[in-house]
Amino acid sequence: EDYKKFFENFDNPDYICYTLGIRDEDIQKIKNMFEEKLLDKFSFICIDVPNGYLERFLETIKYIRKICPEHIIIAGNVVSNEMSEEIILNGADIVKVGIGPGSACTTRKMTGVGYPQLSAVIECADASHGISNDSGVGKIIADGGLNIPGDIAKAFCGGADFVMSGSLFSGFEESGGKTIIKNGEKFKEYFGSSSNKAMEEFYGKKETHRASEGRYTLIPCKGSIHFFLQDLFGALRSTGTYIGAKKLKEFSKRATFIKVNRQLNTIFEKYEEKN
Repeated sequence: EDYKKFFENFDNPDYICYTLGIRDEDIQKIKNMFEEKLLDKFSFICIDVPNGYLERFLETIKYIRKICPEHIIIAGNVVSNEMSEEIILNGADIVKVGIGPGSACTTRKMTGVGYPQLSAVIECADASHGISNDSGVGKIIADGGLNIPGDIAKAFCGGADFVMSGSLFSGFEESGGKTIIKNGEKFKEYFGSSSNKAMEEFYGKKETHRASEGRYTLIPCKGSIHFFLQDLFGALRSTGTYIGAKKLKEFSKRATFIKVNRQLNTIFEKYEEKN
């Protein structure tokens, strides 16, 4: 019923991605969408789990492709070339890449599990772009670890077709977090999807057998996102100029990566005027 109400007021399928996990109740929900003839209300489906290295995950991709042959299917998260190939071969169009790089994620600290994000992007892009299914050549999303506009440029240079970030867009008026007033100052909520806050918000409670793998933060309100987006697009255009790329698709063909000890000169950062 909630979905029906939403689609009454919003009818542009290209702007909607239906996200689900691999639990029985998740599969039942999309079956209900199929039976209610609501599948044409969205163009994208994301099968989203923190650990894509599961046989059930691949079986879910295969099943969703069977009942949704025309949809663009995104699936993840993984960090290796072998699993990227499996995801594409089982029917997904786009592989979501990243385990633990997000600013609101503490998976690496809590579990010791993770993979350097740029290395994962390079490996998964190489594998996905070299294989295809009925929908065409595979693609990847670099999910997380994007702290500054330059990180987005590096993701595209590493072979990413798309990027996905929460922290870069947190704190702005248009962001989805709730607005909190604290000591007279406005903040926006921003929290990881495996944090205590997320489990309480979406499942009603945190199960005793589970650990929190995310942060709950309050970001000072930054105003409208308009000027940030101008800077972001301008930065990407400038990257293209520096490396000789006329479009994003050329970034990975023009860039060379060099290992450095320090990326930025921050000697005058403390004196910088904010504008």
